[in-house]
Amino acid sequence: MDLLSISEALAEKLDRLEFSCPVAHVYNPLRYAWRPHREYLNRYGGTGKKAVLIGMNPGPWGMTQTGVPFGEVAVVRDWLRIVEPVERPGLEHPKKPVQGLNCPRSEVSGKRLWGMIRERFETPAQFFKDYLVLNYCPLLFLDAQGTNLTPDKLPTVERHALEDTCNGALRHMIEYLKPEYVVGVGNFAAIQAETALQGLPVNVTKILHPSPSSPAANRGWSEVALRQLSEAGIGFQP
Repeated sequence: MDLLSISEALAEKLDRLEFSCPVAHVYNPLRYAWRPHREYLNRYGGTGKKAVLIGMNPGPWGMTQTGVPFGEVAVVRDWLRIVEPVERPGLEHPKKPVQGLNCPRSEVSGKRLWGMIRERFETPAQFFKDYLVLNYCPLLFLDAQGTNLTPDKLPTVERHALEDTCNGALRHMIEYLKPEYVVGVGNFAAIQAETALQGLPVNVTKILHPSPSSPAANRGWSEVALRQLSEAGIGFQP
């Protein structure tokens, strides 16, 4: 299966999962933002990558808005040149509306990650020749107050069902892409990749997550991440 087929199957399996309190809203951009997500995979998701960077799950102002992993609006529109329309999730929280490319908010994590990429690669074609960015879980979870809930904060039974589903999809994606390295962006993604990819001929490593809630990430995140990539043997350059 190619990445589109894997993503379509993942979306169907995720739709069958049920989530309870504290989860009040679940956004699935593989559904309402499928067109830009499909464009991203069609354009950039070819085989033979050197490394695949794996995030945890969408932020409210990134992939949630654009369908692109870590997809800060300005980067998706102005650098990746993906302008496909985005629909709306079935049940939105008023504090976290989906506005697509019209969203005025900036996803800090996405801006940092793609900013680092743009500093190293002149064009998207140069980057995607050897690299790709994906998310481990495509779902955004919100509580009743509109606060973001990461997958590790879900009730145990629901988290395990989610991980089983996402682990299978990640394994299929890496089998298709055949990269030399998988880079977890943050500890959670790295741990899940280690579990999902056991037995495959791929090196799993990690970099610091660019979240603004991380004091370490607020002190020169790009320099730290580039050093970690270099130490892992990933040159991260054209």
